[in-house]
Amino acid sequence: MNIEFRHLRTIKAIVECGGLARAADRLNITQSALSHQVKNLEAQIGVELFIRRSKPMTLSPAGQRLLRLAEQVLPQVEAVEADFSGLKAGRTGRLHIAIECHACFEWLFPVLEQFRRAWPEVDVDIRPGLQFQALPALQKEEVDLVVSSDPEALPGVEFAPLFDYEPVFLASSAHPLADRPFIEARDFVGQTLITYPVDRSRLDVFSQLLTPAGVEPAAIRQVELTAVILLLVASNRGVAVLPDWVVREVRYNSDYVTRPLTEGGLTRRLYGAVRSEDAAKPFMAHVLRLMRTEPLKLQRQRVEG
Repeated sequence: MNIEFRHLRTIKAIVECGGLARAADRLNITQSALSHQVKNLEAQIGVELFIRRSKPMTLSPAGQRLLRLAEQVLPQVEAVEADFSGLKAGRTGRLHIAIECHACFEWLFPVLEQFRRAWPEVDVDIRPGLQFQALPALQKEEVDLVVSSDPEALPGVEFAPLFDYEPVFLASSAHPLADRPFIEARDFVGQTLITYPVDRSRLDVFSQLLTPAGVEPAAIRQVELTAVILLLVASNRGVAVLPDWVVREVRYNSDYVTRPLTEGGLTRRLYGAVRSEDAAKPFMAHVLRLMRTEPLKLQRQRVEG
């Protein structure tokens, strides 16, 4: 048995394209050649990879296992290929980052530390002062990458998905809402809401919950530092809504309670916005890949710890 990278790419392409014809176009081979490749692989391993009696074709259990392998292996191969391309293309450049996510520094700094080791000659800078005009600054080439949860249709700008996160309600364990299984918009009536000092349209608690429901808290207290927000919440000076990567550190601290927003919880996605002509640069592709993977590694390490 000799499973090759092209076999993994074939299985992945057929599933993603929904059939042989479109997969053949993606792989730049004929449909007949692709069909023969699949049949030869099935003959080699001795089991069917697709259930051909169904329309469209669906994966057999063996095919599903091979697809899982492809999803694990191919991104690593692509990462190595991208790294080698970067070595060939040169290692200098500029990476100035603007952040629309006030709490992102916690996971961003470990990412940039990894990036610095791989690309020591790339000029890295963070421009938090541009956070309110970050996307226009990207178009003007004043910055090169914007971290945002609010993608927009902008000419010449691409939004690369990074990872999903959950905005989580945080309160003191002595707070009257501590016994609720989940928090709804109306629960914020009469509460002091502690937030970062950014426009409310940039805060998930407003854009995703309070503003659509027409609910206004009794007071809003703006605080620059995450550590101070946590201190005020533990002292029962107000409640907060923070990304799950922030509250994960205090989730099991008896001073706090964390609750989902709404019964089903809310899910948001972070994006890395770059100029279209920069998206294929090796160091840009690398930092975006790190932004997708390193925060998830940190999450797993904290859970296991």
